[in-house]
Amino acid sequence: MWIITVYSEKNIQMFEFDNQAEARATYNSIKGCKVLSEVIYYNDFNIVEIQ
Repeated sequence: MWIITVYSEKNIQMFEFDNQAEARATYNSIKGCKVLSEVIYYNDFNIVEIQ
């Protein structure tokens, strides 16, 4: 899961995306102070690499 957090003077908004491509496209179109984060849950075994 990908999260974009947008900070403005009066509030904070968060947007959730299922894939990286969609999140990055939206991230590039948003103006202002923003953070793109990937959230990985411990039960997402298909994402976590076991070494």
